[in-house]
Amino acid sequence: MVDRMEPVPRRIRAFLAGEQVLDTTQARYVWEWAFYPQYYIPVADVNRSLLVDEQRTEESRRGTARLHGLRVGETVRRSCGRWYGDDALPGLADMIRFDWDAMDSWFEEDEEVFVHPRNPYARVDALRSTRSVRVELDGVVLAESTSPVLVFETGLPTRYYLNRTDVNFHHLVPSATTTACPYKGRTSDYWSVRADDAVHPDLAWSYAFPTAALLPIAGLIAFYNEKVDLIVGGERLSRPKTHFS
Repeated sequence: MVDRMEPVPRRIRAFLAGEQVLDTTQARYVWEWAFYPQYYIPVADVNRSLLVDEQRTEESRRGTARLHGLRVGETVRRSCGRWYGDDALPGLADMIRFDWDAMDSWFEEDEEVFVHPRNPYARVDALRSTRSVRVELDGVVLAESTSPVLVFETGLPTRYYLNRTDVNFHHLVPSATTTACPYKGRTSDYWSVRADDAVHPDLAWSYAFPTAALLPIAGLIAFYNEKVDLIVGGERLSRPKTHFS
């Protein structure tokens, strides 16, 4: 799947320091690695007045790219754009690939996208359930629910989102941590967990304003399966190794 390419059917825009850097309906997905693609943008759909040609090139298996920075007033992002030339793989000539973090925000249509482009072949579903869920750590019960929302995301363990009234906040310590997910949005809350005399950092989180597709989890709380003990439907689950919210 690496170096696979296909058209992006969605309008893509990106902004830096209040200026629109690009606006296109002709982007391409390019899988630089297997798990998710990057956006490649036609030069014609980029605000070229913001580009800074750094007069140097970079070689890759996709071809020779001329490095460009971005300048918007006093805001500068160096070496963040790669403009591919005539020796690029078919379909990539005169396309620019920008580093994701060079922009302040990216949008698919009118919905902001976080962290990286969404993989069109990944799926995320939030389903209500009446399965019992109990969350424990070192024998301490942190939460217990019979009305969870289960989130099934391609490649990740099932996450169990619980009503706040089902969580024992006596053991939760607010944290300043925030994370983001391409499919769910940006977290609004994080908590560490106090069990006996130990504090375990950043074990639980919540999305106050998730993406439209994940609205059922709004305001609910999930715990890292990898770091707590979960009993679902009376069965104790083994801890997975993956660690993403």
